[in-house]
Amino acid sequence: MHKNIVLEVNHLKQYFPIKTGVLRRTTGRVKAVDDISFEVHEQETFSLVGESGCGKSTTGRTILRLLEPTEGDVFYNGRNLLDYSKRDFRKVRRDLQMIFQDPYSSLNPRMTVKQLLIEPVLTHKLASKKEAEKMVIAIAEKVGLSTEQINRYPHEFSGGQRQRISIARALIVKPKLVILDEAVSALDVSIQAQILNLLIELQKEFKLTYVFISHDLNVVRHVSDRVGVMYLGQMMETAATDTLYERPLHPYTQSLLSAIPSHDPSVKKKRIILKGDVPDPSNPPSGCPFHLRCPKVHDRCKIEKPIFKESEPEHWVACHLYDNEELSLQP
Repeated sequence: MHKNIVLEVNHLKQYFPIKTGVLRRTTGRVKAVDDISFEVHEQETFSLVGESGCGKSTTGRTILRLLEPTEGDVFYNGRNLLDYSKRDFRKVRRDLQMIFQDPYSSLNPRMTVKQLLIEPVLTHKLASKKEAEKMVIAIAEKVGLSTEQINRYPHEFSGGQRQRISIARALIVKPKLVILDEAVSALDVSIQAQILNLLIELQKEFKLTYVFISHDLNVVRHVSDRVGVMYLGQMMETAATDTLYERPLHPYTQSLLSAIPSHDPSVKKKRIILKGDVPDPSNPPSGCPFHLRCPKVHDRCKIEKPIFKESEPEHWVACHLYDNEELSLQP
């Protein structure tokens, strides 16, 4: 039985205008996110995966309205976030936090850790300054920082420690939903494991819901309950993690999973190597966006865009291989 739906994304689009010439006229659009839908349940980790440039990070930023969407709806606990004015949205902002890939760029180098952590508490008026200082010490201990360290500046810390600071800053306002945008990809492997285990522990303790954005499929399998696979701004497949990794349906998902190195050198995997490059998102191909590189392409894929639908219980895919309908072309 599913838990409550915390986040529901419906037909989300994020197009960026291409402006050229002296007059900066719009001559085209980059379709970074092109009509995707998914939902995230309470206290689960839903991961978005795909090649670089597929629109994962843009999706995360658009959900939190760091980028205003071109079209679509984003529902948080049943209320459309896009209906809020910018002023009213600030009241919801504390429930929705984001942890970025590069912690150094997201931390003000002129502020101590204590100042960085106390600022959001005072901004959202969650406590007095004296109480906020106690909250800072408590959350610092939760993420593995000492009381002495909170008086230092970001440049005095390692990459892993900076990411702990970013996690503390996100969690100190007691959010419900956290979007993690490549939160461990810039860290050494050993540090990655520490941060991932920390995130899992904090999720259980604070009953958090995660949207985890990553290109590392090994990491995604370790932390996720469900996974969504994106390609060229569109959703190709979503399923429970074990289902997706053991029985991927879409040829693109199959190709991604075939590239995961095996931990057992005696196990030989058949690698599915894709031909060509990812198409230009400002001029996507007709039909299925993946058909130019798909090893299982047929004529229908080149003409008709597949519908993203439930192929089997709780397993959604956008691929004509799982359609029972005959190809029908309009004259």
